[in-house]
Amino acid sequence: MIDSLVTFVITVSGGHAALGIVLFTLAVRLLLLPLNVRQARTAKIRERLAPKVLELRKRYARNPERMSREVSALYAKEGTSPFAGILPMLAQLPFLWLMYRVATHPTALAGHGLFGAPLGQQVAGVIANYGLISWPVLVFVLVIALAMAVAWLSARLSKKLATQMGEQPPLVQKIMPLLPYGSVLATLVLPLAAGLYLLVSTAWAVSERAVLAARTA
Repeated sequence: MIDSLVTFVITVSGGHAALGIVLFTLAVRLLLLPLNVRQARTAKIRERLAPKVLELRKRYARNPERMSREVSALYAKEGTSPFAGILPMLAQLPFLWLMYRVATHPTALAGHGLFGAPLGQQVAGVIANYGLISWPVLVFVLVIALAMAVAWLSARLSKKLATQMGEQPPLVQKIMPLLPYGSVLATLVLPLAAGLYLLVSTAWAVSERAVLAARTA
């Protein structure tokens, strides 16, 4: 099944596996666009309701159950819920799993590469096979550097979002800007195909969030 899927995607992309991964990633992001638009609108509602939510938390600090009901009711009046923003993230999981299966399949990406770097190998394997100073390793370094740059931009947006959401627990304030760097760590340990998918997906996500934030402002 994995081989058939990869063959189809490569055929559609004119025999170029790396281009096929990019096209597949863009197709996934377009498919999820309606959910992300809804998430952006939910974020603006959350920002507007932040002072009221903070007031409810202070009022019912000793009654967490009542506080939860009141906050849920507040969001319900706006036609949303405090957990509406989680849906787009959950919707991506099947595609991430599929890309991981493709990237780690023993034969699906055999013989395919990105500018000479094998798509089916991790950076450690590329170093072992080609040496530390080699063109395939340089390609990996470039992908990782781009992933780091995108993560930095995403972290800035996440920090801004945390500020807009109002008062947050200190742990949440510290963790949110660090989450985007998870894609960089994944690129370091996953095959290049998965790293390319994550790079394109996160770059799209950062651009999309910036555009949607401006349009819903």
